[in-house]
Amino acid sequence: MATTLQRNPNRSRPSKSAGAKAKRRKVQSRRLVALGVDQAVVDLMNSTEIRTMLKHPKKVAAANA
Repeated sequence: MATTLQRNPNRSRPSKSAGAKAKRRKVQSRRLVALGVDQAVVDLMNSTEIRTMLKHPKKVAAANA
């Protein structure tokens, strides 16, 4: 069994930590605020909406200018 785990890298892959996830969300939220989105609006968004907006930063900046 131990050799199988070593051969298959998908089974021995480390899991994402909650702290790293919170840090990513915080950084992404700050990027949106820097693009001109209101902080109150960003606070109400979920992580999927934030990532979707960050895919097109020029459009977000133009819409909030």
